[in-house]
Amino acid sequence: MLVNASLVGAGGFVGAIFRYGLSGFIQRSAAITAFPYGTLVVNMLGCLLIGITVGLIDTRQMIHPELRSFVLVGLLGGFTTYSTFGLETFALLRDAEFLRAVGNVAIHIVLGLSLVWIGYSLASK
Repeated sequence: MLVNASLVGAGGFVGAIFRYGLSGFIQRSAAITAFPYGTLVVNMLGCLLIGITVGLIDTRQMIHPELRSFVLVGLLGGFTTYSTFGLETFALLRDAEFLRAVGNVAIHIVLGLSLVWIGYSLASK
């Protein structure tokens, strides 16, 4: 347990540093800085990377369990939790759980944005 937690923590540290660097670089390089291109690129890249990683795990069992924790939960989780959201929604769709998949997307977006608004409103009073 402690080893897995340490691997996840180390991966999270590395992933967060990568997110910070890449997102900032993309945003500074964008012609139009009023749109969050850095976050968009990080989220989409994270989705691609988690898809590749889980595809390799599922089809080829190429990654040792401790390394899975480091890469999936730590590195990619620190890079972007959006990739986990994408993977979980994909799994629901793959399992023909279409209503649950749509519900997952709707809840994350509607509830997430609502909670940002509520939190902001509470903090700015």
